[in-house]
Amino acid sequence: MEQRQLAETERRLTEKLFLQQLIGTSPVFIAEISKIPLVAKSDISVLITGETGTGKEMVGRAVHYLSPRAGKPFVPVNCGAIPIELLENELFGHERGAFTGAMGSHSGLIQEAEKGTLFLDEVDSLPMLAQIKLLRFLQDKEFRPLGSTKSLKGDVRIIAASNANLEEAVAAGTLRRDLYYRLNVVPIVLPPLRQRSGDIVVLARHFLAEYAAKLNSPAVAFSAEAERKLLLYGWPGNVRELEHVIERVVVLCTKETIEEDHIVLPGETNNHSRLSFSEMKANVIAQFEMNYVESLLILYKGNITRAAQAAQKERRTFWGLIRKHKIDVQRFKVHQFQ
Repeated sequence: MEQRQLAETERRLTEKLFLQQLIGTSPVFIAEISKIPLVAKSDISVLITGETGTGKEMVGRAVHYLSPRAGKPFVPVNCGAIPIELLENELFGHERGAFTGAMGSHSGLIQEAEKGTLFLDEVDSLPMLAQIKLLRFLQDKEFRPLGSTKSLKGDVRIIAASNANLEEAVAAGTLRRDLYYRLNVVPIVLPPLRQRSGDIVVLARHFLAEYAAKLNSPAVAFSAEAERKLLLYGWPGNVRELEHVIERVVVLCTKETIEEDHIVLPGETNNHSRLSFSEMKANVIAQFEMNYVESLLILYKGNITRAAQAAQKERRTFWGLIRKHKIDVQRFKVHQFQ
């Protein structure tokens, strides 16, 4: 019994450790992150999508390290960074003599990740033949190295990720429909930072504490004006961009409080304009509306009628808010993990 209690305590501490790295309180973010401990329990296929810099690999690592495979390798590979002609070889390996220059056999990434997890980022970059082989592996857990006449078995969990619209890739014929459905059993859709602006200051303070300790910096806080500047920026590079900005500020700041002028943002000029009170108020209201509508859509799984009733709004008015903020209702209505 003591051994079981110890294992359970270790599991909870591990879960807390990895989920603490995924920082945010916005409803749309929490709805996605809350899936992680659930999908980690099994080998069910997970597809993580979101813009560059939203933390897709971090989520993939969390799924792996909260799973029974945690003690085995987590092997990340960016499919878009490997030349197309080499991708199949990288994934599945080759036998001696498979092609000119193949003087010996070579293990692919699937073999390297044995009993662990292979994280395929930019999975839509896979060439068609590699997609066919990956689909076969997902179905039968079998693959064949280049130049081999025998199929090998592999005990590997595949987690895929992409910053592209994969439904458009399927429609364009660059991603196999059957592979997409096989990968997309449980989707985790990471929202861009501009859709979770309430988390910007929380994340900035976290990165400040982290880098101040790491770099032995005196900086301990942001001024109100500095935080306002962070809130007004659009963050096209998402959380990764925010982290790099804060790291740079911490390196260069010699004071305890980081002021507005310490923060240098891309495309910024010395005479950048400031929003008026009414403009800032309108931005805050718009952000509140979007977060509120999304939280109701999460709660009622995309049922607009029930969400409108909960908001005490007419359905047409509530639908107008959805259109105003360009909210994709299908993201809440389908593919919800139960």
